[in-house]
Order: sequence, then C-alpha cells, then structure tokens
Amino acid sequence: MMENKIKKVYPHENYILICEFENGTKKKYDLKPIIKEYPIFKKLKEDKNLFYKVIVDKGGYGISWDEEIDLATEELWDNGENI
Repeated sequence: MMENKIKKVYPHENYILICEFENGTKKKYDLKPIIKEYPIFKKLKEDKNLFYKVIVDKGGYGISWDEEIDLATEELWDNGENI
C-alpha cells in the first residue's frame, strides 16, 4: 500500500476541509457526518474559531485541532473526494 502523507490542510466554510497530500493529490473532506456521529467533534461546531485552527500533525500522518480532536491521514485519503 502506498503511504499518503498529508502536506497541507485548508479549512473552508460549512465544515469542509481541503487536504493536499505529498503526492500532489487534493481531496475535499466533509466533517459534518463525523461531527454528527462523534461527540468529541461537536466542539468544532460550538467553537467555530477552533475549526479554523486545524494543523497538519508532525510527519504528515494526520491533522488535529487540539489535544483531543484529530483525524488520521487514512481517513482523509479513503473518505475524501478527489478534486
């Protein structure tokens, strides 16, 4: 399996993330289903500023907002929509 590390992440309106991977692929990822399903992600709706503070984790293996909220690169790659 090819490893797809994330290079950059851009937060957009309506809880959409644009993820750019090291291989040049860009994907759109909709956070709304995860916010609805997993209570920890509700913090992103309660504090909209927090949503916009998303960063790429060291090494490109995921993204995070704080110590509690993160997503693995595999989730973004497997469930993101190519753009």
